[in-house]
Amino acid sequence: MADTTQEIDNKPFILEMKNMSKSFPGVKALDKAMLSVREGTVHALLGENGAGKSTLMKCLFGIYNEDEGEIVFNNKRLKVSSAKQALDQGISMVHQELNQVKDMRIMDNIWLGRFPRKGPFADEVKMYQDTAKIFKELDITLNPKQKVRSLSVSESQMTEIAKAVSYDSKIIVMDEPTSSLTEIEVNHLFRIIRSLKARGVGIIYISHKMEEIKEISDEVTIMRDGKYIATRKSNEVSTDEIISLMVGRDLTHRFPVKTNQPGEVIMTVENLTSLHQPSVIDVSFDLRKGEILGIAGLVGSRRTELLETIFGTRAKKSGVIYLHGKVIKNKFPKESIKNGFALVTEERRETGIFGVANIIFNAVIANLKRYVQPIKILNNKKMQEDTAWVINSMSVKTPSHKTRISSLSGGNQQKIILGRWLLTEPEVLLLDEPTRGIDVGAKFDIYELMIELGAKEKGVIMVSSEMPELLGVTDRILVMSNGRVAGIVNTNETNQEEILRLAAKYL
Repeated sequence: MADTTQEIDNKPFILEMKNMSKSFPGVKALDKAMLSVREGTVHALLGENGAGKSTLMKCLFGIYNEDEGEIVFNNKRLKVSSAKQALDQGISMVHQELNQVKDMRIMDNIWLGRFPRKGPFADEVKMYQDTAKIFKELDITLNPKQKVRSLSVSESQMTEIAKAVSYDSKIIVMDEPTSSLTEIEVNHLFRIIRSLKARGVGIIYISHKMEEIKEISDEVTIMRDGKYIATRKSNEVSTDEIISLMVGRDLTHRFPVKTNQPGEVIMTVENLTSLHQPSVIDVSFDLRKGEILGIAGLVGSRRTELLETIFGTRAKKSGVIYLHGKVIKNKFPKESIKNGFALVTEERRETGIFGVANIIFNAVIANLKRYVQPIKILNNKKMQEDTAWVINSMSVKTPSHKTRISSLSGGNQQKIILGRWLLTEPEVLLLDEPTRGIDVGAKFDIYELMIELGAKEKGVIMVSSEMPELLGVTDRILVMSNGRVAGIVNTNETNQEEILRLAAKYL
């Protein structure tokens, strides 16, 4: 439970950011933005993608230097010019896109740059003991000596939270901390957050999941177009009011009216088993024309592995895939694209974007043959037109199509990736957590695009950890459990309890 209004008002401010402004070429990212966080509270920072939330937090964390404004922390004026300075002052940040050295151990990552010393050498025993102590406090059951590469996304996220705690921070920023977590793991995270609150830590919580915000936060601050809009007590504001303040308009429905009508079978998967561990085992299902098929399951159920095996990024051991009645091999992604498949991956930084390239490159890269002219030169005009379509249809916030994609917010990067694959005009679109880190207004746009594809008799398969999303958008839901199909249910005839029960079937 969040604190009462009186309990919140009795707590002093630990952080105040006043009149913060920051400009980049072609865009004013912050325009006199403000944020005030009380000690021992969870303060949700909300806004659409591109609203300025991440920029404000990067100013707090020393990644950016604000053009104007001031930061007051523990009643003292604070000026930070690096992340190390912020950490030394007691401000930590758990980034949405995790930055870890994957071939090192968990404990090496946690103490990187500040290893405990024993003479000229790192004190391995103390490092292990200190990590184990933090893990025990946070109820994390990982082995500190385990390689980060072997961790799931959710486990990696937990180790980053442990790292933040290791700095004895008084402010911890959590950017989309539950984007890859199951309901059980979210509950674990919330227990950690409540224990941090009890220590007097202020949590700045960035999320687009309204149910979570209402459950865990004490106060919410809403930003729009780089500006401060409002601060409210979480128990005194409705979800609809929050959304209206975020988007600047009423959004009466979270999900569009479904206009797609599933028809005959477009794709059949029979006894599909992947070659390498962790593997999907003996998976069979049909996908119909115009259907949106959801894939549910707990972390470790191998939902992602199923999409990767269908698309050819994971080798197939046995089984057959049919498209329009014809056997499809899909041995490699290039072959899959040629066969009419597209895959939007979960980890956009690692497997989605070309970070050093501009938007136009990222938008057209999967479809270059479309732009080759008879004289073997790329048609720049056509590439620019298609990129403009992606930007406009996906409501991407960017100064220009020539902007480097890594400078966009995570949500806008995701929109470019989705637009890239829509340009290939796929018969089957595979989506792995497509709305991860996406704001409510943009989610609605993506749902509409999915339904529009369905109305054009294409097939859509969507992995999602958000139960409301699965129940609000799909026609049927395939539930995975430990690599196997635990059941397939009609969306309008099922509920969350049945899906969770099936998800635990083979555990």
